Amino acid sequence: MNQIIECVPNFSEGRDMNIIHQITAEIEKIEGASLLDVDPGKATNRTVVTFVGNPAAVSEAAFQAVKKASEIIDMSRHHGEHPRFGACDVLPLIPVSGISMEEVVEIAHKLAERIGREIGIPVYCYENAALVKPRKNLAYVRSGEYEGLKEKLSKPEGKPDFGPDKFNSKTGAIAVGARDFLIAYNINLNTTSVRRANAIAFDIREKGRIKREGNPLTGTVVKDENGNPVYTPGSLKAVKAIGWFIEEYGIAQISINLTKLKVTPIHIAFDEACKKAEARGIRVTGSELVGLIPLESMLEAGRYFLKKQQRSVGVSDEELIKIAVKSLGLNELNPFNPAEKIIEYRIRSTSPKLTDLSLYSFVNETASESPAPGGGSVSAAMGAMGVALASMVANLSSHKKGWDERWEEFSEYAEMGKALQKELLSLIDEDTMAFNKIMEAFSMSANSEIDKANRKKAIQEATYEATLVPFRTMKTAYKAFDLIKAMVQKGNPNSVSDAGVGALAVRACIRGAWLNVIINASSLADKDKIKPVLTEAGEILKSAEKSESEILLEVESKIRD
Repeated sequence: MNQIIECVPNFSEGRDMNIIHQITAEIEKIEGASLLDVDPGKATNRTVVTFVGNPAAVSEAAFQAVKKASEIIDMSRHHGEHPRFGACDVLPLIPVSGISMEEVVEIAHKLAERIGREIGIPVYCYENAALVKPRKNLAYVRSGEYEGLKEKLSKPEGKPDFGPDKFNSKTGAIAVGARDFLIAYNINLNTTSVRRANAIAFDIREKGRIKREGNPLTGTVVKDENGNPVYTPGSLKAVKAIGWFIEEYGIAQISINLTKLKVTPIHIAFDEACKKAEARGIRVTGSELVGLIPLESMLEAGRYFLKKQQRSVGVSDEELIKIAVKSLGLNELNPFNPAEKIIEYRIRSTSPKLTDLSLYSFVNETASESPAPGGGSVSAAMGAMGVALASMVANLSSHKKGWDERWEEFSEYAEMGKALQKELLSLIDEDTMAFNKIMEAFSMSANSEIDKANRKKAIQEATYEATLVPFRTMKTAYKAFDLIKAMVQKGNPNSVSDAGVGALAVRACIRGAWLNVIINASSLADKDKIKPVLTEAGEILKSAEKSESEILLEVESKIRD
């Protein structure tokens, strides 16, 4: 899975668009980083920028943006309503997909160190990246703001984590952090009452509502030993919420911030709001996503609502997203376009992929005089089709009349198939890309002895990688035999022939991938390096042929019966 992180730096300029454009231009220069949003605020004199991409690209784009801001923003002249202490005031990094928080924290520390060392800005690390416990809280880090920064830097407890401890009147300081992805999410109600919307918000939010003696509305506020109000917690962790009225739509909403999606995902917040609203005689009519959402959050929501229906969740991503949108009512106020609202879809490559072609076009492209796609890609495609047949049997079995109690069993099989299918589909394009890298290596200059040596090395490295791709195809496809066998033995008997065809396709995939492994391996000079791969690939081939034979015998036996 590709690693994707998000960066949401806040720059202390919201009025001069020339300055803002110069900063965002630095981000747009970096390949692999995608600028998604630029939100300037005149009153706050602050601009919030959002961009995403692979970790290396995002880190570089962030550094260049901070550097440019330090050159063209003068904090000694800055005034605005929002708390701030630097030209680039805060710079949080957020894991989106394929990467852990621990990895993002490490990236944040390296970026913070580089900013301090190369740009000469005092750097404080906050949230999950905090190196000093109190600095987890951004408000603590930024206390005193720009006006108090000089004095803060002079004190031991105010020393930055990275960079100089001297006050720079032009740049100020910066807070670099790592935090969870935050979703801004509004739930629509069939009421215009802000008071009732607030009541539901207090029911669900983690902070809850102020505790009172006697009457919950008019009773005396309960206070702690320090004189602060005591709160009765709401039902959901990592949730902030208030009620408000949206004049544009003529409805009240519950405005929610989901601060830790692993603790409270979007579908749980929605369902809980439905329960609390119903208890108060109010109906939830839909919801609204503000900003972007990670793909996995939408897929998780789709799976959640399908499971509530006791239906298989081993369906396509497109189907899961469709179920999530319908179930959450995300289309009620405005059309929900996955291509615009899902982060991974916003940044996916615009380069054409074989898997994006129609079957007709894929076949014709294969038949053309171009050497790619070739046998490796076609082998992976056969494997994907074979697994898809097994997944189909699983999904049909989960919905078979009279088998209702077995829906979850077959849903798990379908999910297994979907995962294998996605991997094999990705290998269709990977095989062609690997071949293209070999061709690129062959086209390298060979004018000098050094050039010849570099060219030879590049060819060998590309060929080795091209050998590993069909080897991965073999390993992935072989896992499908357990699924196919289970569908022959346990699945819908009316579809046993489909499972048999799946076995034929998967074995053909493995045999075809094997041919690509050995032809690529034959060009490698380091035979010892590739020997373990050839040995394991040979064993997979033998086992695949045995599995196919056993499955087909069972299929034919069931058909005759």
